[in-house]
Amino acid sequence: MRATKLFKDFFESEKSGGLTLIVCTIISLIVANSNFGASYHDFWQTQFQGHSIEHWINDGLMTIFFLLIGLELEREIYKGELSNIKDALLPILGAVGGMMVPALIFLFFNFGTATQAGAGIPMATDIAFALGILSLLGNRVPTSLKVFLTALAVIDDLGAIIIIAIFYTKSLLWGNLFIALGIFTFLLVLNRLKVKNLAPYLLGGIIMWYFMLHSGVHATITGVLLAFAVPFGNGDHKSTSYILQHFLHKPVAFIILPIFALANTAIHFNGNLTEILTDNNGLGISLGLIVGKPLGIFLISSLAVTLGVCKLPNDLNWKSIFGVGLLAGIGFTMSIFITLLAFDNETIINNSKLIILVSSLTAAILGYTTLSITLKPLKEVIQ
Repeated sequence: MRATKLFKDFFESEKSGGLTLIVCTIISLIVANSNFGASYHDFWQTQFQGHSIEHWINDGLMTIFFLLIGLELEREIYKGELSNIKDALLPILGAVGGMMVPALIFLFFNFGTATQAGAGIPMATDIAFALGILSLLGNRVPTSLKVFLTALAVIDDLGAIIIIAIFYTKSLLWGNLFIALGIFTFLLVLNRLKVKNLAPYLLGGIIMWYFMLHSGVHATITGVLLAFAVPFGNGDHKSTSYILQHFLHKPVAFIILPIFALANTAIHFNGNLTEILTDNNGLGISLGLIVGKPLGIFLISSLAVTLGVCKLPNDLNWKSIFGVGLLAGIGFTMSIFITLLAFDNETIINNSKLIILVSSLTAAILGYTTLSITLKPLKEVIQ
């Protein structure tokens, strides 16, 4: 697999962004459990124009995050590692296994209960965190393994977007939805007419977001739709899509996601952690992320290679695939995001966030340890 300059830039951005997320999460947890905890929590619940600051972050700022995801997905499909179906099949099938098995594990514990709606929580992978942990192993990591994890996480994000659109839409206001989709159609027409100026797309995206917000479909879906309306062209550095994607990388990595982390990890530890981790919801999330993710990715990938559907790159082995599968169990951003859509009960939301953090940390440690043992030592790589 080739390592394009755009991929290298993307990896470096996600790496540093992941490390920034870790720092912000630690800060948020410390403050939330200090003497300033109540004030810190109240700050994020401060009302502005009828919604809390936390709500504006999750429905507004995160739309920009989803816009970036859409642009990255578009790039992967047209020019990147998903453009060649033969190379793309391994991470695609691995991602499917990594979504199905965690969901089944969660439903095994929660089907028919009040927490059944959380089945989407352990299906997600936090690409920034996962690549951030992988980067700690330096140049011991083969490029093909970085590409596999990136493509896997991008497909995972697409799956999360589809799940949000289908399963976490509670009620529809068809008039507003049709207006939003009408604006999307208009932007697609501009694309076909080869209008390259970003201004009409961004203005149309803002209006589309407003109507989507009031349609019942989660507003962040607007970001993905807008991404596919923005002209891709030949994908070079002069294309509209590339310019927007390049511009968004650092603001998303160093402003939007850290703010999301600060707002959504203000978790006060006031319960019995053992009880929280071992109830049905806790077991579903933790086992889904820690066990289901690597198991699903490993089993479906190995089955596909065994059946000759796709092949394993020459510089990879099944131990490294399993290690990356463990890293894919770092749910964090997307898992917390789906938690907010799945539940209304504040206690369940808070407990779910705590379980996601503990499970993601466990997956990170297990993944890093496994890969540090299985990947070739630095001296061997240099030689």
